[in-house]
Amino acid sequence: MAQCVQSVQEFLQDAFVPLVAALCSDEAERLTRRNGLSFAELVKPFCRLTSEVHMRDPNNQLHVIKNLKIAINNIITHPPQPGAIRKLLNDVVSVSQPAEGLVANVITAGDYDLNISDRSVKANVPWYSNWKETLMELNASTFYTATTPWFESYRESFLQSMPASDHEFLNHYVACMLVVSSSEPEPVEQFLKLSQEQHRIQHSSDYLYPKWFIPNTLKYYVLLHDVSAGEEQRADSIYEEMKQRYGTQGCYLLKINSRVSNRGVDEQIPDPWSQYLQKNSIQNQESYEDGPYTVISNKSADHLISDGLDIDIRVDGLSNNFKAHPLQLDHPSDTSGTLDGTDFIKTTPSLHESKKSSSGTPHGACLTLTDHDRIRQFIQEFTFRGLLPHIEKTIRQLNDQLISRKGLSRSLFSATKKWFGGGKVPEKSINELKNTSGLLYPPEAPELQIRKMADLCFLVQHYELAYSCYHTAKKDFLNDQAMLYAAGALEMAAVSAFLQPGAPRPYPAHYMDTAIQTYRDICKNMVLAERCVLLSAEILKSQSKYSEAAALLIRLTSEDSDLRSALLLEQAAHCFINMKSPMVRKFAFHMILAGHRFSKAGQKKHALRCYCQAMQVYKGKGWSLAEDHINFTIGRQSFTLRQLDNAVSAFRHILINDSKQPAAQQGAFLREYLYVYKNVTQLSPDGPLPQLPLPYINSSATRVFFGHNRRPAEGEKQAATHISLDQEYDSESSQQWKELEEQVVAVANKGIIPSNFQPTQYCLNSYSDNSRFPLAVVEEPITVEVAFRNPLKVPLLLTDVSLLWKFQPKDFNVKHNEETKELGVCGNDVIGAEVIAEFLINSEETKMARLKLFPHQTGELHILGVVYNLGTIQGSTALDGLDPSTGMQTGKLVSNGLSVRGRQDLEIQGPRLNNTKEEKTSIKYGPDRRLDPIITEEMPLLEVFFINFPTGLLCGEIRKAYVEFVNVSKCPLTALKVVSKHPEFFTFGGNTAVLTPLSPSASENCSAYKTVVTDSTSLRTALLSSASSGDFGAGMGSQPEVIHVPLLDSVLLPGASVQLPMWLHGPDEEGVHEINFLFYYESIRKHSKMCHRVLRHTAVICTSRSLNVRATVSRSNALEDEEGRGDNMLVFVDVENINTSETGVKEFHVVQVSSNSKHWKLQKSVKVSEDKDTKLASRERAKLCFKAVRCKSSDETYTFADIVFGNEQIISSASPCADFFFRSLSSQLKRARVQSSTLVSQAAAKQSFDEAVRLIQKCSEVDLNIVVLWKAYVVEDSKQLILEGQHHVALHTVGKEAFSFPRKLEQPEMVLLKFFRPENTPAATRPTPEQLSNLIKTSLRYPESFNHSFNQKSLCLVPVTLLLSNCSQADVDVIIDLRHKTTSPEALEVHGSFTWLGQTQYKLQLKSQEVYSLQLKACFVHTGVYNLGTPRVFAKLADQVTLFETSQQNSMPALIIINNI
Repeated sequence: MAQCVQSVQEFLQDAFVPLVAALCSDEAERLTRRNGLSFAELVKPFCRLTSEVHMRDPNNQLHVIKNLKIAINNIITHPPQPGAIRKLLNDVVSVSQPAEGLVANVITAGDYDLNISDRSVKANVPWYSNWKETLMELNASTFYTATTPWFESYRESFLQSMPASDHEFLNHYVACMLVVSSSEPEPVEQFLKLSQEQHRIQHSSDYLYPKWFIPNTLKYYVLLHDVSAGEEQRADSIYEEMKQRYGTQGCYLLKINSRVSNRGVDEQIPDPWSQYLQKNSIQNQESYEDGPYTVISNKSADHLISDGLDIDIRVDGLSNNFKAHPLQLDHPSDTSGTLDGTDFIKTTPSLHESKKSSSGTPHGACLTLTDHDRIRQFIQEFTFRGLLPHIEKTIRQLNDQLISRKGLSRSLFSATKKWFGGGKVPEKSINELKNTSGLLYPPEAPELQIRKMADLCFLVQHYELAYSCYHTAKKDFLNDQAMLYAAGALEMAAVSAFLQPGAPRPYPAHYMDTAIQTYRDICKNMVLAERCVLLSAEILKSQSKYSEAAALLIRLTSEDSDLRSALLLEQAAHCFINMKSPMVRKFAFHMILAGHRFSKAGQKKHALRCYCQAMQVYKGKGWSLAEDHINFTIGRQSFTLRQLDNAVSAFRHILINDSKQPAAQQGAFLREYLYVYKNVTQLSPDGPLPQLPLPYINSSATRVFFGHNRRPAEGEKQAATHISLDQEYDSESSQQWKELEEQVVAVANKGIIPSNFQPTQYCLNSYSDNSRFPLAVVEEPITVEVAFRNPLKVPLLLTDVSLLWKFQPKDFNVKHNEETKELGVCGNDVIGAEVIAEFLINSEETKMARLKLFPHQTGELHILGVVYNLGTIQGSTALDGLDPSTGMQTGKLVSNGLSVRGRQDLEIQGPRLNNTKEEKTSIKYGPDRRLDPIITEEMPLLEVFFINFPTGLLCGEIRKAYVEFVNVSKCPLTALKVVSKHPEFFTFGGNTAVLTPLSPSASENCSAYKTVVTDSTSLRTALLSSASSGDFGAGMGSQPEVIHVPLLDSVLLPGASVQLPMWLHGPDEEGVHEINFLFYYESIRKHSKMCHRVLRHTAVICTSRSLNVRATVSRSNALEDEEGRGDNMLVFVDVENINTSETGVKEFHVVQVSSNSKHWKLQKSVKVSEDKDTKLASRERAKLCFKAVRCKSSDETYTFADIVFGNEQIISSASPCADFFFRSLSSQLKRARVQSSTLVSQAAAKQSFDEAVRLIQKCSEVDLNIVVLWKAYVVEDSKQLILEGQHHVALHTVGKEAFSFPRKLEQPEMVLLKFFRPENTPAATRPTPEQLSNLIKTSLRYPESFNHSFNQKSLCLVPVTLLLSNCSQADVDVIIDLRHKTTSPEALEVHGSFTWLGQTQYKLQLKSQEVYSLQLKACFVHTGVYNLGTPRVFAKLADQVTLFETSQQNSMPALIIINNI
């Protein structure tokens, strides 16, 4: 049970006190009414004696009475009605509420936070000790337990309003005061009249109420004298007469009203009556300073229920941010100034009286402190001289009567029992005893006399004698089977046993249990059973028997009284948390039961308090259905009490938790919430929009898109894909777009990226970089995609959905700022907002809403949240009285009439910072600015359309399409560029593009190339032309990926559009290719915030296999060409058709092979077959051989040589053939540069060494590019198409095979991992022997056969010319050694017949590219076939000492036939 203000002994003593009746004359009553009080009310605060009283028991032993209290009441001749008592008790409980706003201390005890309401608890309480120890400590101290003043008020009023009964005398009047005023004409006669009236009331059969203790009731005569108005001498004379008539012990002169009402206004006289008279009033609760649960303490704060019942409690000015808990242990009242409240019997008239008087003038207005002392003295005199001697005498008389009567009859009776039936009464169970509750004893029955004596002894605190009498009476009543009397005796015997000083015997709890069972089951008297339970539970609690107390309290809960059941269940709940091992969940469960019964009893505030306290235990334990029930009840009760904010909060909790309720229940919760919410908004229609709990908004998933939506494709016209909210975010592609933009910005700014460069982000999401304020353009929409999630199983209908924003206008060209415009209240002139009329979210659905804003001014915009009406749609059945058929025909969603307007804020947490040490060790988050765009000045807006853009190409295929550029803004745009990672995929044509024929409509007869008809004489012979890379925008110095779009005057005016041809070249690898184009453009006017804009396009091309081209180059044996120059080569081209027949390609025709190089050119075709054209069916391969010669070198100009196999020459130096050649060349150079940049150069000492290596390597390098042009004949839909294309092969090294497509590296086999220590000094890069042997090219010129007459001349001399060609770019020292290298005797034999004449060794120096002719003579001695290729040639660079001197490659075997004639 909860802690009480009184101790258990004080409570039990005050529950039964001597009753004194007061009978006043009208004049006496008028005197007391001057103070706003009746006589009984006047003396009430002074009815407790402040000193000890002594009396003697029947054995003449001195008995001390401490702290005695008497009750003086006006005589009421009719018993109180049960209905009136119920109403009184109900009122008493309802007016006693927990005080609001009290300070509470919070300590953490294990899993629960306990609110301790004692202000003396300071920081010495162990905050983190073991929770069980802490709770035990709390139980041990009276300061730590909760108080429930409503229960104490109820208990007090219940005990005092109990009607007097015949089976007990505790509620019977012991004495009667007769009160007469001294101002009456004949006071003595008035006393006589009042005495007769009292006698008539007690002894007449007309009055059955009130009950009197004994026939000769003590009469005490009181003369009231009004000091301010009456004559004191008269009063004294009357009092003298009274003393002579009634004796000094039986009368008293009480002087009151000493104070004149019109003087001493400023004098402060205490008002001791208010505590008694206002206990039933709600105006003052100061005597019970407790606040176990404040439902609404601060309406401006977030509601206690809504946010986990968190209270920001302040103690001594310090903030205490701990959570409140249901075991809220309340403030004990200040007991120092508290007087007991048991003096006043709260009958219905006096309750109304007290309410009436409390609302009027203050009490005791005519009384001084001296008068207070006089009244106190009067009560003391009455008790000492009148009441206690009377009670002592009565006890003696009763004792004597009992002794005399029992001496004869009782002793015989008991002797008979001993002889025949044994001395003990046989114990019978309650159920065996017959119902004799209706048995009545006559008033003079000895059993009743024993009971009467026991009750008198109990009233004067003689508990030992009382227990003895009760015990005796109990036996007699049980013998007579008078169960009502027996139960009463058992009850009081148990209380007497407990109250005996020194506790000679343990508390007989079984007496109480028997009494309760008898009252309840046999006598059917729940009032007496309840009194028993209240007394016993308090006794058990004092003995820390909380479990037994709780069981006792719960046992008496029944359906006949909701109020009683509620109060007892609440006390049982408090027992559970006061146990040694607190049962917190049992506490919560019984608080729920108590709350339910309070609700049924109409005690809404108490019901709400119980549910709120229980909620804190159930909260957060995963018991969602229990939480829903509690929250729903809290919401209902709060709404009934007009605590609308609380009701909204409770229903909000039901909706925002992951509810496991069925759909119908959730719908009911939602409708209830909307109904309550509507009432709240009607109270303050002009207040700020409150936050709505539904639907959930995933703020971090909010996406913001700047700009217009892209147009859909129209026929052959396809808009640039750009970016939209429908596209998924891809971090890899986002990084690629950023790199492309950086490239083009660097080109636009002369190779430097500006420091304030901010990559353009059209779509912001949780993955993008949102640390900077995004830029939006005035008059262009801003789309915010909000992710709504409906957690319920019922659909939600949102109407009039729009964004909430704040805007600060700013002119970025002027310094001053204007005022901030809040929340869109200024209308559509600054920011236009799109409103979604209806937005339906189905059950448990996540749905995106796209809301737009249209900025009309420059400035700073802050998007705050979403505002909407929340409602539900009508189901199949009529909801809330609406006909479901209405409005269904229109096809629109019909709301069920309940909708409320509110908002939800979009609060996005930025990314966690993790850069510095401080950020890593703490939790800090960066800003997320995606909802705070800066609106900049007007900018041009470009739209790009692609016409006849293919989706599928053959590898290497050339296709012509058109691009349309449209400026849809009001500003001219300039500096249009396009950047792509694949510049070799497309071209707008070079400076020669105007010479290219426009593409005719029918592709059968057209060519994307510039062609010239050739004559038959030029067949297989090179047709030369030249071009510069600068003509095609592919200068090697600039970024090859950035291409300038050739606009007329480089400007596109507002509303203007231009179409440009665009040639596409199918990638060399088959498969699906995503090719990104980034179009860059600027405004003619320079802006401070936004310098440029970009437009994205991703082209998806699917390529299929066509031709595979391989080529090799080798040195020709012929050292001189027709012009007599050396260094010609042979180029072998291997073309294979690797196309599969799925694409419908019939055959490929190789129509032309072209070369382009700064140093080499193809001269002619060395063709084996005589076919005019080279046709390749599927899987066929053709080998082509060409002769290549050096051409006039140029740094800028490339020489193009075309060898035509058909009738038309394709001008390879014009667009688009040359474009794609230069594009592929630049991408190859870029790859080469990347590779070379990774190599770290050696130290300066090795520089000459590296130069020598480079010169030697260059000897075997060749810079020759081959372009194979082809046509493919395709059958598509029974129609033949001709496709064109070209493949590029770049030949770099002599003898090394090159391919038109990148080779895929085979995966190496898995090998064991080897660890080794690298050398500290890397080895010098040495050229390979193959590279070293290519410095000098040799060739022998001689007759194939030589006729000689050996008969005439035995020696045959043959002249042989040795041609030496320097292939390097530097001077070379050459050594020619003609001596035969002897390796074996056999070789000596073979070569012995052939000798070189003259010098055996020559030393020469050949200039760069020089061809040197050396005349030699060979000597033969007989006929035969001889190999002249025996000279060994050694070469080294002229400026090197011995480095790299290497034997040069011999030419092919030089066979000569020597004939004899």
